[in-house]
Amino acid sequence: MTFFTVAIASALSLGVASAQDTAVVNPIKKENGLVRIPMKKRSDHEMVAAHLKRERDALLLALKEKDARVTDGLESELEISKSAASAVLRGSQPKFGDQVEAVLTEGKAENVIIKDYSNAQYYGEVEIGTPPQKFAVVYDTGSSNLWVPKINCQNCGYWFIHGGKSKFDSSKSTTYQADGSDFHITYGSGDVEGFFSIDTVTLAQDLQITGQKFAEVQDAGGLGIGYMMGQFDGILGLGFETLSLGGATTVFKNAIDQGVVNQPVFAFDLGDESDGELTFGGYGEKNLPCYFSALDLYLMLFMYHETTRNVTTSIADDSKFKGDISWIPLSAATYWQIDIENISLGSFSSGTTTGIVDSGTSLITGPSSAILQLATSSGAMPNIMGEYTIDCGKVDSIPDLQFQINGKTFTVPGKDLVISSAGTCLFAMMGMDIPQGPQWILGDVFMRKYYTIFDYQNQKVGLAEPN
Repeated sequence: MTFFTVAIASALSLGVASAQDTAVVNPIKKENGLVRIPMKKRSDHEMVAAHLKRERDALLLALKEKDARVTDGLESELEISKSAASAVLRGSQPKFGDQVEAVLTEGKAENVIIKDYSNAQYYGEVEIGTPPQKFAVVYDTGSSNLWVPKINCQNCGYWFIHGGKSKFDSSKSTTYQADGSDFHITYGSGDVEGFFSIDTVTLAQDLQITGQKFAEVQDAGGLGIGYMMGQFDGILGLGFETLSLGGATTVFKNAIDQGVVNQPVFAFDLGDESDGELTFGGYGEKNLPCYFSALDLYLMLFMYHETTRNVTTSIADDSKFKGDISWIPLSAATYWQIDIENISLGSFSSGTTTGIVDSGTSLITGPSSAILQLATSSGAMPNIMGEYTIDCGKVDSIPDLQFQINGKTFTVPGKDLVISSAGTCLFAMMGMDIPQGPQWILGDVFMRKYYTIFDYQNQKVGLAEPN
């Protein structure tokens, strides 16, 4: 009963939507052969409210454990506080670094996804089955599997939180095929378990991908409160097949192979204070002004009653970015991993490192020691869980964060390193220690500053200044 009361209170504080509201996303647009899927943005208010709830829960748990254990001389108050914070963030899971190290030792590195969906901020729609069943998913370049909860899934949300999760019912799909092999994935926050199935997946209402292997999740307990409170049902991974569990061909690779997209390219346009957009099959080009001869002008005047016009040099519209695209080759085609020459803010300088461009992570993450230095340089202070807040009056004085990538500088202004609501300012960087693999995650905080293009065939990422 206590949990029910707390969950109700949390749902009310974060905002409760009906099931219909959760399932409905803005109409999908198809233009010039491109498919545009609207990406709904979780509000800054919800992000900050979730942070405050995690902090409150960790403090309450620390106080409870202090009474039980400090009096017995078992551990120091600091050790108990850290233990409590870990329990709130990870449930009953071991620390993430220990999870990764253990899995790597067992030779199962593909089972580890370096993320925590408690801060997932953007989600869009996908359909599975015939007739289609709709789901809100995180389109995630940091993983490679598609999964959604099945009916009777455990730890998969409650009706009073955003109307509950949409759940897949295989008995209602005429194209469903059983697979039955186990699905077990370890995220930064914990384990998700279920089994694989095969069915038709539909993007943008009519781009059908047949024979898609996906997972029906039976227990999402490892994702904890972040998943239960989130407005997404599942994950659609847009990484490479080397990360895909169960030998499943990724949704986008199948879309390429089955010819349902024009080009092996997709792109994200994430608005600063608004919803975003995901484009499949290409990307929006800038307008290039063209100049014509006198004869051209005469013919144009005769045919169009105009003397000059702009010609768009792409199958896409021209509203997404301006200037040139900076193309960055991947250093590894697992995640969308790139080499970074330097990351700097104030007196901090990282030197050569690696990072991934990740639409499924809201914040920018890096090694804990580096994030501490960056936070200190910005005037941010850590809390019991290792998350950082900053005095809202100091936001304008935060230095810019600069990434040196492929010989160019990409800047995130200091003011954009903060997520604020109701007088609380959350520093949008978090420590995450990864024993092997990329050291930094360039999440939505970075991607909001750049129109971001993912070229699957040529294994490169493009960044351009958004309009």
